[in-house]
Amino acid sequence: MTLEILTPDKKVFEGDVTAVTVPGTLGSFQILKDHAPIISTLEDGPVIIKASTGEEIFNIKGGVVEVLDNKIIVLAEAVVA
Repeated sequence: MTLEILTPDKKVFEGDVTAVTVPGTLGSFQILKDHAPIISTLEDGPVIIKASTGEEIFNIKGGVVEVLDNKIIVLAEAVVA
């Protein structure tokens, strides 16, 4: 799967991943390979990325996630340190 995390300012992350956990409005959920197509709003919280190289965490300030054909796009309002 490929993941892109975008903010209005820049592309924060792009790469191949094995799993992504996002902070959905009704609770966090995980996206795995061959996930059904979905568009969901996101709350403030961590985006946890699992890849063959390890785990990365980005804290976002709300946004939207779209999953389609093993491509995940996270449009975040901001990424905080």
